[in-house]
Amino acid sequence: MGSVSPLATLLLGTVMAGWLGAAIWALVTGQRMRREGMQAQGKLDRLTTLLASAPAAPVIIHPDGRMEAADRLGKWLGRDRVPTFVSELTAPDGGLEPADAAALGREIGAAQKAGKSFSLPIRGSGSSRTLLVRGAPAGPGLAANGGVVLWIFDATDSQAEIQALSGTVAQLREALEALAGLVEAAPFPMWHRTPDLRLSLVNSAYVRAVDGPGAHDVIVNGIELVENVNGFSPQDAAAQAMDEGGSLARIVPATIDGERRTMRVVDVPLGPAGVAGFAMDQHELEQARVEHRRLEAAQRDLLDRLSAGVARFGPDRALRFWNQPFISLFGLKQEALTDTPLFERVLDQMRDARRLPENRDFPAWRAERRDWFLSPDPLEENWLLVDGTHLRVYAQPLPDGGLLLIFEDRTEQVQLSSARDTLLRVRTATFDNLFEAIGVFSSDGRLHLWNSRFRTIWDISEEALGKHPRIDELMRAVQSRLAKPQQSNLVRELVRAATVERKQRVGHVGFADGRIFEFAAIPLPDGNALFTMLDVTDSRRVEQMLRDRNEALEQADKVKTAFVTNMSYELRTPLTTIAGFAEMMSAGYAGELSDSAVEYVNGILQSTGRLSMLIDNVLDLTQGEAGTLPIERSEVDLAALVRASVARIDAEATAKGIDLAVTLQDTLGLIQGDARRIGQAVDHLLENAVRYCGSGARVLLHGDGGPDLARLVVSDNGPGIDATRQATIFDAISRAEQNRKGARATIGLPLVKQLAQAHGGTFELVSEPGQGTMVVIELPRG
Repeated sequence: MGSVSPLATLLLGTVMAGWLGAAIWALVTGQRMRREGMQAQGKLDRLTTLLASAPAAPVIIHPDGRMEAADRLGKWLGRDRVPTFVSELTAPDGGLEPADAAALGREIGAAQKAGKSFSLPIRGSGSSRTLLVRGAPAGPGLAANGGVVLWIFDATDSQAEIQALSGTVAQLREALEALAGLVEAAPFPMWHRTPDLRLSLVNSAYVRAVDGPGAHDVIVNGIELVENVNGFSPQDAAAQAMDEGGSLARIVPATIDGERRTMRVVDVPLGPAGVAGFAMDQHELEQARVEHRRLEAAQRDLLDRLSAGVARFGPDRALRFWNQPFISLFGLKQEALTDTPLFERVLDQMRDARRLPENRDFPAWRAERRDWFLSPDPLEENWLLVDGTHLRVYAQPLPDGGLLLIFEDRTEQVQLSSARDTLLRVRTATFDNLFEAIGVFSSDGRLHLWNSRFRTIWDISEEALGKHPRIDELMRAVQSRLAKPQQSNLVRELVRAATVERKQRVGHVGFADGRIFEFAAIPLPDGNALFTMLDVTDSRRVEQMLRDRNEALEQADKVKTAFVTNMSYELRTPLTTIAGFAEMMSAGYAGELSDSAVEYVNGILQSTGRLSMLIDNVLDLTQGEAGTLPIERSEVDLAALVRASVARIDAEATAKGIDLAVTLQDTLGLIQGDARRIGQAVDHLLENAVRYCGSGARVLLHGDGGPDLARLVVSDNGPGIDATRQATIFDAISRAEQNRKGARATIGLPLVKQLAQAHGGTFELVSEPGQGTMVVIELPRG
């Protein structure tokens, strides 16, 4: 065997090495491709599994109408197998509702021709399942040009959820619209702020409150309802509410409709949605609270001023209020009540003070009173205390669960009631034993009450009166007992006037037996009428006797007056003769007289003058009492007249050492009257003052006047006149009695009084023993 050359060996080694390398590369490459194939197969298996578990079933429709679909599609369509061609799927009996099958056919055709994607819900025939078909043109790797890929979803659950959500959305929309309407119709301002605290919504009340043209303008211009308070703006309040995560309420002033109001502003954070707010007008509420506090204070003050004891307990049965009479009534100590003791403790304190009714089982009694707090109605009871005090207890449950107690001391009322019952019994006995006949008629004219005297006078049986007859029936029954039966109508009319017209009437009636009764019908406050009858038979007889005597006395007085008048004239005739002869003797007609004779003649002249004046005074006084005093009317200068009277009395006053002072004012003036009579009155006043005053006394005559009257005042500091003497000065009978007893009674003052009254004036005497006397006469100008 021949040897191989080295070159051949090298070439052979090289070839073998190349084959070995190729084999190794092929082996490595095969292993890698095998691994990639296994990975691709695994991936394909996973995708196949994922696709099979996907919620959508894929369907590939080729241009010729062939279908490639998952097996579950047949189950969804209620078929035994998946349709092979799309025409089977869209046929009327293909398992779909006819309308849905036709719509699906149209959409698939449009996708094949125009490459249009679509989404269509369909329902299986006779099935409650809802399928959602999403279609799109197929890609080059899935089908030839004109192919369509369908993804069919089982949307039964989601569709039901969508419908439920749609219903919920509709409800929420309605609720939102209702809420928006409610916010808009709210009578108080409401608003909403965005998270950046800008206004985004306001209602009509807000617009009206800020007097804005409209909601849009208010939001755009950011018009705030309330202003800054101490540098704290509405935005600051909203920000604070957002930071704190809770509602923020505050009381701030605001100007609403041109008026300053107090508003309660509340900001409510809404999380990311921003902040809502509303404002309530608290002005009336604040005023009501102030008024409530004022009324509560006034009520407490009023309760504290009541004479009844008052105590108020709160819902926790603790004592909240008491007044001073409560403490006094039950003998409690104020310091023991300041720590708000419970109701039971207060009763214990009242029991310790022996100011509760005696009870054998006090705990049970106290428990019963504790139930007053739960009573639906007010309660009332009477307590009789150990010391005889009668209390009326009124328990009023309060709306808040508390209790108001009022203790009224009725001891005096009980005593008065007892006394009243006694008085009623006494009155009944008195009423029945009165001398007068008494009957009480009700407003309908029926006899209501009567006494025994009433029954006896009318001679009616008690049985007949017990039927309470009307006044008409009563008068018909008794008219035969009257002297004039028609007078029964008078009695009936008087009772009717008292009951119906409420007028008091009186009259008299005569009975056939000669008795005479005065009666009166008097309206009573309760609407009834009191009818009284009094037997005046004897008084009428005495009255007639007195009337006859009075007529005789009047006739005797006329005779006396005529006698005094005649006697005055008869006495004046010889008196004038005596005075005339005495004047002639004084003038020397009978020759020259001796000194003693002159003295005698002067005495005669003074006595005749005095006697003449007395006769004139008696005549004037008699005529004045008879009302026949003649008065002449002429213009009288009172100042001149007074000065003349003073001149006449001045000498006598000087002789007695009496200071006679005269003060006449210009207002005294003139009057229309009888100058002689007025001068006579002034003379009498001055003479009386000078006569009864001792030496060193002072007499003052003062004169003044007004537009209608002139006044003269004569006063002195003499002994004065006591009240008994003053009462007899102007009484003619008393003066006559004094003269009969030998005590000379003055007629000066009575005559002055009559002269002043004859001129239409007045006379006034003021005197006190030891303090002097003052006489004032006032005379009219006319």
